[in-house]
Amino acid sequence: MSDTKDAADSDTYALKAADLPEIAAPDVAYRPPMPKTYQPRIGMIGTGGISGSHLDAYRDAGWEVAALWNRTRDKAEAKAVEYCPAARIEDEWQAILANPDIDVVDITLHPEHRTEIIKAALKAGKHVLSQKPFVTDLDTGIDLVKLAQDQDVKLAVNQNGRWAPHFAFMREAARAGHIGHVLSVHLAIHWTHGWTAGTPFDEIEDLILYDFGVHWFDFVNSLVGDRAEAVFASAARAQGQANKVPLLAQAMVRVDGGQASLVFDGGIPHGPRDTTFVGGTAGSMVSDGPDLSQQTVTLTTPEGVAHPKLAGQWFNDGFKGTMGELLCAIEEDREPSNGAAENLRSLAMAFAAVRSRMTGREVEIGGARRLES
Repeated sequence: MSDTKDAADSDTYALKAADLPEIAAPDVAYRPPMPKTYQPRIGMIGTGGISGSHLDAYRDAGWEVAALWNRTRDKAEAKAVEYCPAARIEDEWQAILANPDIDVVDITLHPEHRTEIIKAALKAGKHVLSQKPFVTDLDTGIDLVKLAQDQDVKLAVNQNGRWAPHFAFMREAARAGHIGHVLSVHLAIHWTHGWTAGTPFDEIEDLILYDFGVHWFDFVNSLVGDRAEAVFASAARAQGQANKVPLLAQAMVRVDGGQASLVFDGGIPHGPRDTTFVGGTAGSMVSDGPDLSQQTVTLTTPEGVAHPKLAGQWFNDGFKGTMGELLCAIEEDREPSNGAAENLRSLAMAFAAVRSRMTGREVEIGGARRLES
């Protein structure tokens, strides 16, 4: 075999990156959606820690929060002072549902307290944005979806990661066909989740795969949908971690005509990194950065390489996106893209990952009907 042939083989072995020209990034609608004229009054049930991100996003968007309720009234009052001074503080959450001037209810409570209030809100004819994770039982979720349909109201889920700028751009660019048919989705998150030690989060056995990881399962779902077939997952304790529950987890998703993987290194105290890769038949995208608020996206196609300049950050644009999409769906009388029915696929993927972690076997998506512990 000649040296010339060897050189040619090495050049065509696909281990060397091609030199491609810089091209303009495609114009895709990745920013949080905003209704054209619809300006409802919003009621919030539950004003715990995450509610500040909701309220800050709504204030920035110019949406009116008319009423707040929390089990501890002082917390609701403090949130009103900071974000929505004109909001009424209710002593009972039922008062928000009984108020005919309130069209939309944001329910931020934990799942074990949320389901019955979602049901009551839908029966009262309110459109609902539910905090994530939506439910702990798929059949309960199906019942709530049917109730919303029967009441002719919209039910959406606060999967706020969908409107993180890098996730939103990659999703919309893929949906617009800029990388062809999606073949692979690979996500790797390296950070420290140790701040949860000693908090109620430390009681959630699958804190990483479920409570945290559902954002990333949701991103996979938003790209491959029902092509996702099964999950194999595992979890481990990081050496030296203070948490009671594992901070390391990983999952492989079997996809019809493709594959996906998720790596969660939640026990890395130094040098955080977050990387997302989406590959298709006509191009690929990668997003990389030291954290979720500092991400640089690169789109590569046969025509060249594009580096879109993205505006915004996950917190709090993500929260503006979830509510904005719900309001647009109400205004346009359509199903929101973050609707509860669609979100059940993301939950089914997370539930399958949890069961796989417990059994050491691959689990079909939909085979685990509820969160197990």
